[in-house]
Amino acid sequence: MKKLLIFFLLVSIVNTKFTLAQNTALTDGYTNPIIPGFHPDPSVCRVGDDYYLVNSSFEFFPGVPVYHSKDLINWKLIGHCLTRNSQVNLANTAIWSGIWAPTIRYNKGIFYMITTNVTHGGNFYVTATNPAGPWSEPIFVDREMFDPSLLFDDDGKVYYTRRGKTGIVQAEINILTGKLKEPLKIILDGYLSPDTEGPHLYKIDGWYYLLTAEGGTRTLHMVNIGRSKSPWGPFEKCPNNPFLAQHYNYSTIKSTGHGDLVQAKDGTWWMVFLGTRHYNYDAMSILGRETFLTPVQWINGWPSTQASVVNDLFVTTTTLPLVPVVANASRDNFDKPELNGQWNFLRNPFVDAWSLTKTPGKLVLNGNKFNLKDVAAPAFVGRRQQHFNFEATTLLEFNATSLTEEAGLTTYMNFKQHYEFALTKRKNTFALIIRKTIGDITQEAVNIPLTKNKVYLKIKGDKDFYIFSYSTDGKTYKVAGTGNPQFLGPEITSAFTGMYIAMYASGNGKNCLNPAKFDFFDYNFGPQPSNKN
Repeated sequence: MKKLLIFFLLVSIVNTKFTLAQNTALTDGYTNPIIPGFHPDPSVCRVGDDYYLVNSSFEFFPGVPVYHSKDLINWKLIGHCLTRNSQVNLANTAIWSGIWAPTIRYNKGIFYMITTNVTHGGNFYVTATNPAGPWSEPIFVDREMFDPSLLFDDDGKVYYTRRGKTGIVQAEINILTGKLKEPLKIILDGYLSPDTEGPHLYKIDGWYYLLTAEGGTRTLHMVNIGRSKSPWGPFEKCPNNPFLAQHYNYSTIKSTGHGDLVQAKDGTWWMVFLGTRHYNYDAMSILGRETFLTPVQWINGWPSTQASVVNDLFVTTTTLPLVPVVANASRDNFDKPELNGQWNFLRNPFVDAWSLTKTPGKLVLNGNKFNLKDVAAPAFVGRRQQHFNFEATTLLEFNATSLTEEAGLTTYMNFKQHYEFALTKRKNTFALIIRKTIGDITQEAVNIPLTKNKVYLKIKGDKDFYIFSYSTDGKTYKVAGTGNPQFLGPEITSAFTGMYIAMYASGNGKNCLNPAKFDFFDYNFGPQPSNKN
């Protein structure tokens, strides 16, 4: 009888464990970055068991992508906050400009996204009842400095916090009008560095915690925090500051910082933050600053992270129950009336620059007088390069009528750094060219005559090269030339963005007489380099 009782007890324990495993679907870890490619300055909020995340978008339109997740690991792009020209002016927005460091918060049925248009207008916020959009017209707060954030306190007060000319400044705000109720007050001059930005104020267990990004956004970047019983400070410094940083020069993960805390529904704490991946320790961060995730433990009233998070791409931890999302199809056949959310324009596009309806089933680009070296709005539709190893392929039809007209693919970092693989005219015949622009040096490196105005273009990328290939039948490809991705790294021009793979068209000084027609765009990726040296 005793043995039988033990048997049933063991069966009960096993079944209980099995049921828990089924219900929770917990894993032993996840891989960073959770959102790869150019996705800097992440901010996150939770509503019930849903999580929403936004990123900086700089000179690209639409602005401020919005992601949704059920588990903080699998994210799906659901829209953008700034989708109308009336919301965001990106004219003449160059390197270091445009939309910086958004914060997303939720209060009483309304989502708030507050950010800075560094070039035009300063700090503003938009609101929505559905984070997928549409979002409201902007409410401007002030023009100075950047990195604004909001705290909705439990007494009804709302605090507006941002970087000031010296230190972090704050004021209570009327959230209906955007008017500050008092002059801005300096509440912190930095925990470990006077170069302090990216503030987020939280109220946790009766304490006000002020989190900051310090040390600049390169290799000295870090996350620091302090606490006070008052939202105005003074803030006691965390004894473990920086509580997240990677200052080891030989790491292949660098620039970790600019975090935002969130408490999960199960009570666990997490932080999203930015970082850069390098296929070896001295390589450029061509993919840009990406969104990473770390679990957070509270020890003696202070948040703590595990050191391995900034050393290894795989994070060993118990996760939330995983809820996978459906990935975007690798191939876009342009058979819908609207572009998929992954596509971006370069600054505010001209209305007639592109169309999906003029020739159904094709993306039509009407090249204007601007080219990729201009701080303007050329005909450009691109997506982030999110992997070191990838292939991007398209079928282009373009009847170039002069030496100035061209259309094709580009690997684009900014107006000072890009390669073009384009169909144009040379010596009264069609030709494929590869042009390289690095700073003030531009070279047409390849010129291949073609007999037809229809050609398959392919860019294959790896850690060492971009390989530009072409085909007339879509089966057999010939290599036209190569380019070194390292020359396009953001460290060269101190850019804050990452690589784009884009379709474009340009008349280089005048409008093209004929449109460029792209039949499809295919983006596939392979195994990625590990973070081991």
